[in-house]
Formats: sequence, C-alpha cells, structure tokens
Amino acid sequence: MRSQGGVEFFVINIVGNFGTVFLDNGYYNKAIAASPVHALPGYIIGGLSWFAIPWLTATTMGLSALALESNPRFPTFPERMTEAEVSAGLALPYAAVALLGKGGAVATLLMVFMAVTSASSAELIAVSSIFTYDVYRTYFKPDASGARLIHFSHVVVVCYALVISSVSVGLFYNGISMGYLYVLMGVLISAAVLPATLTLIWRGQNKWAATLTPIFGTILAIIAWLVTAKKDCGVLDVTCTGSNTPMLVGNVVALLSPLVLIPIFTLIFGVDKYDWQSMMEIRKGDDHDLANAAGVDLEETPGGHQETSEEFEREQAMLRRAFKISVTATVIMTLAMLILWPMPMYGSAYIFSKPFFTGWVVVGIMWIFCSFCAVGLYPIFEGRATLIHTVKSMLGGKKPTRHVVTEGQGDGEGVSGTATPDDHEKKRIEGQEKAVSE
Repeated sequence: MRSQGGVEFFVINIVGNFGTVFLDNGYYNKAIAASPVHALPGYIIGGLSWFAIPWLTATTMGLSALALESNPRFPTFPERMTEAEVSAGLALPYAAVALLGKGGAVATLLMVFMAVTSASSAELIAVSSIFTYDVYRTYFKPDASGARLIHFSHVVVVCYALVISSVSVGLFYNGISMGYLYVLMGVLISAAVLPATLTLIWRGQNKWAATLTPIFGTILAIIAWLVTAKKDCGVLDVTCTGSNTPMLVGNVVALLSPLVLIPIFTLIFGVDKYDWQSMMEIRKGDDHDLANAAGVDLEETPGGHQETSEEFEREQAMLRRAFKISVTATVIMTLAMLILWPMPMYGSAYIFSKPFFTGWVVVGIMWIFCSFCAVGLYPIFEGRATLIHTVKSMLGGKKPTRHVVTEGQGDGEGVSGTATPDDHEKKRIEGQEKAVSE
C-alpha cells in the first residue's frame, strides 16, 4: 500500500473532487428544490452509496484486466494494454469482454450510457439555470415571464449540448483522454472552491475577492503546472503535462492560492458587511402563466403558498439541526475515509495477504448491494403510496383533485386564504415537526 504515484493521485483526486462538488450548480439546485428534512439524509446516503462504485469497480475490473491480459479471450491479446488505452478507461470494457463476452460489452455500454446521460442531464440543467436566472433574467430581462424563461432555458440546453459534444470530439481527436481530463480538472476549477465556500459562510468577503480570486488562482495554477512539466521533461506535450508531478503541483496551487489571494483582495477593497436577509429574499420565477395554461394551481403544491412566520421558524430549527448533523457526519467520514483507513496501511507499507484481499473484495460487494438497496429499492419503498395512487388513477381514469385556493380574504364562505392540506400533506408536516422535536 506504499506507492509514490498512489499518494500523488490521492492528493490530485481530493483537490479535483473538491472542485466538482463545491462548484457543481447541480448540487445546489437539488439542495434548494428538496425538502430541508430530506436533503441531508439524501446526500449522506447518496455519498456513501456512490463510494462503493469506483472502489469496487477499480478493484475487481482493474485487477481482472491485469490478470487476463495473457488470456486469448482478452481483446488486446497477445499484446498488453497500452498506456493510452488504460488512460482512456478501457480496462473495464476489456475485462468485461474477457469475462462475459458480448454480454459484458453490452453491460458495460449500458452502464456507461446511464452514467453519462445522468451526469450530462444534471449539468445541462445546472448550466441552463445559471444562464437563465443568474444572467438572462438578472441583467437582460428582469420582467421575463415564466414561459419566456422556460423557452430561454431550452435554448441554453440545446446550445450547451452542442458545445460539450463539439469539445469532446475535439479533445478525443487531439489525444486528450478521460484520465488526462480527470487529473486536470482540479487545476482549472479548484481555485474557486474557497471563494465559493466563503461566499456562503462569511459575510465579510467582498465581491472583488469572490470574483477575482478564482481567475488569478487558475492563472497561477496553470503557470505552476506548465512550468513544472517543462522543468521535469524539457518539453510540453500531452504525456509530460499529464504526468503526476506537474498535475500535483497545479492542483495544489489551485486549491491553496486563494489562502493568499483572498486576504490581499480583502485588504485592498475592505471587508464587506453582507446582509444574509437579501439572500433569503431572492425572488422566484413567475410560473403562473405556465400553470394557468396547464390548468395547475401552484398554491396547491407544497411550498407554493406564502410561508408564514411559524413555518419559517420551524424550517430554521430543522436547518440548524441538519447543520449540526452534517458537520458531525462530515468530520467523522473525513477522518475515516482519508486518515484512519488509508494512512496506517500506507505508513506500514502493508502488503495484502490472500485472506485480507478476499475480505476487502467481499466488503466491497456487500457495500455495493447496500448501495443498490439505498438507491434502487428504498426510493420505491418510500414513494410507494404515491406510486400506487398514480397507477390507480391512470388505470381507473381518475382525475386529480383540485383545491380551490385564493390569496387574501374572499367573499365566499369557507375561503380563508390558504388551502386545507390533504392527509398526505398533514403527514408530511407532522413528520417534519417530529424531526424538529427530536
């Protein structure tokens, strides 16, 4: 377990994933759209479920490819896989084909297709929401209707899909592999991790520090990356710039340079005194024109009515409790995954025995089955009532009930200004109150 290259990739991987998580607008979209009660456990369960996929896949399929290279069924036999093929991620499909034949190829293609479409759809929505609400509505069309915003977001989705497709093809034909992009992403994006984090948790960060730090940090990271590559190899080519040492230097500079740049910009432009209340008053898009055209009452949906002070205080209490749980879970999992698990094995230069390796793989297989239950089966169980109701309504031709909701005091009897929640909504509210009290 003692490998210089492994340690370098360990750091590169952590830095790059700081950027992909902290700067991915898809995570923010999901967090805002989800119920405060369910967002935290959803992210914790999802994170733990995801971890088994790269861990077990790399262990089983990577070593299987290494062991089967001398087998006639292996696609490259009698040659070994080239470095380019390994960097392109072909160890997985090669091993699958050697083990399962055409079925392995189909299974791999299906898995990759689902992963790519899932990730791409999330990024398309994330980018379209940024351009639609943060750029178009904020600076060009503040009074845009819901229909106009939806139309613009559709245009952005199509345009961005064409952009990423074109860039992907260009990178492929220029010899830039997925492995190269994976270790490069921290150099290009991680300079924005600390500014983005401080924007959310520190009222003193001024707009210039938040805006200029990622730009100058990325410039410094690219300079450090290329200078190190030139010094090590004497040339700047794909092989040299993609090696571990230049990428390590570039990633570390990208993540840590804001520790110097933010204080400099704070000293130059001063400490801000941001009012967090303005963040809570960010206005939503007006979807009433779309709702009226579709015959949908927005006030009927959870969160569609004006929040009362009592509901606000209840939600704040839930968020404070969720914050404490999230900090505790983060500290525990960080210590376990990054220190208590790998560091003793690295420090002792541990060599796997056959029983230990067997246990390693068995734990991974058990973990992946737990992931399947958490991601594949539990959502079905949790939403069983809604699924059953939907199926019955479809088969029976039953139309959804519609509450009559108005704002303010009406003239008719029984109009109070809010909709009476149905049984499902009552249960949801009672569950939230119970979670807060606990």
